[in-house]
Amino acid sequence: MTDAECGTLPVLIAPSSGEQDLWPHLGSILPLNCTLRLIDSCTANLTWLKDGNPAPEVYREQQSCWNGLNSSERFFTSILNVNLTTEEDYGNFTCQWQTVSASFTLHKSDKAGHIAAVLFALCVLTMLVVGTILYIKCRLNVRLWYRDKYGDMEINDGRLFDAYVSFCPSNIDTKFTNFILKPHLENRYGYKLHLDERSLLPNTEPSAELLMNVSRCRRLIVVLSLAYLEQEWCQNSFRNGLFRLLELSRRPIFILFENQYKELPAEVTKLLNSQRGILKMLLWKANSVSPASDFWKELRLALPRKMSLAEGRGDPQTQNQDDKDPMLSVNSETADPDPDGDLGVRRTFYKAPPPRMAPVRHTGDRDNAADVDISDLGSRNYSARADYYCLVAEPDL
Repeated sequence: MTDAECGTLPVLIAPSSGEQDLWPHLGSILPLNCTLRLIDSCTANLTWLKDGNPAPEVYREQQSCWNGLNSSERFFTSILNVNLTTEEDYGNFTCQWQTVSASFTLHKSDKAGHIAAVLFALCVLTMLVVGTILYIKCRLNVRLWYRDKYGDMEINDGRLFDAYVSFCPSNIDTKFTNFILKPHLENRYGYKLHLDERSLLPNTEPSAELLMNVSRCRRLIVVLSLAYLEQEWCQNSFRNGLFRLLELSRRPIFILFENQYKELPAEVTKLLNSQRGILKMLLWKANSVSPASDFWKELRLALPRKMSLAEGRGDPQTQNQDDKDPMLSVNSETADPDPDGDLGVRRTFYKAPPPRMAPVRHTGDRDNAADVDISDLGSRNYSARADYYCLVAEPDL
C-alpha cells in the first residue's frame, strides 16, 4: 500500500510539540529525532529538509521500525545526525511525510550570551568590591558630609560648651588633652571644650558643681587611661560609676590609648563593649595624630554639628540664639568700637604686640644693662601654639 492509499495519517510522536528551538555549541554532533506512529500498513517515507531544501548527504540518517502492542500499529523513527562544524550548519531542519511534519530550528550557540553574562557578573562583582572598598574608606566622610549638610543643629539649648572633658592629671593624659585634643577640636573645628582634671565621681556620687558643669556641656568625653582607672571610684565599682555617667550625659565618649588597651582590666573592656549602643568608644592609635585619620572623623560624628559662616560673621552658635548684646553683635549701632576684642568676630585671636625695647642707659663703672618695658606682658597670650603636635613626643603617647 502506497502513502496515498493510507486511510489514516501517521501520528507524530517526537518531537511532541512539532517544533523545537535548539542552541547547540559549534563542534558538537546533534541527533534530530523524528518518530511517527503508523496505522494499518502504511509505509513511512520521511524526507529531511534544511532551510526548505533537501538535507545534504553529509548529515547521516538512521532509520528504525518496530511493531507496537497492536499488530496494526507500528512505529517509525528517523534520526538525522547533524555535525555542527561551521556556522552554515545552523538553520531549520524539517522531517516531513505528506502533511505531517516536524521542525528543528538550530540557533547559533549563545556562547556570546554566556560571555556577556559572565562579563556582566564580573562587572557586578567588581562594582560590589569597589563599592565595599569605597564604603570602608569614605563612609566617615560621607556621614560627615550628610551630617554637616542635613543634620540637626544643637542650638538654643542654653549650653556653653560642646563637650566636658574628664581626664587624669598624669603626664601622658595632660599632654594629650591640652596639646592634642583641645587645640585640634577648638582651633580646627571651632568646638568649645571644658577641661576638668578632678575626679569625675568622688565617692561615686556626682557633686553639685559637677552636675552644673556637665549640664553646661552637650557631650561628655572621658580620656580613659590606666592612670584614670586608678581613681577611687573606678577601683571600687567601675560598673556603678559607668551607669551614673550614662545618666549624666547623652552617649558619652570614651577615648582609650591603643598601647594601653591590652593592659586594661578585662571587666572594664567587656563592660564598655557591652554598652557600645549607648556610648562611643574610640581608640587612639599611632597614626591618629593626622588630621585626616578616622579617629578625628569618628570623634566629630559623636560631637554636635558645628555650623560655620563666612569670614567676618559672628559665632553662629551665638547669632542663632538672637543675642542682642552689643558686645556680641557685629551689625549694631552700638557695636564695640574695638572689633578685634569682640568675641563674636572671627579674627586672629592670638596676636601679641611687638615688644618695645627701651634704650640702653650707660652708667659710669657699672656693666651695660638693658631695661625692657614689661608693661604689656599681661596682655600677651603665650598659650596658643599652632604647632602643638611637636610638643608631644610619640613615645609619650
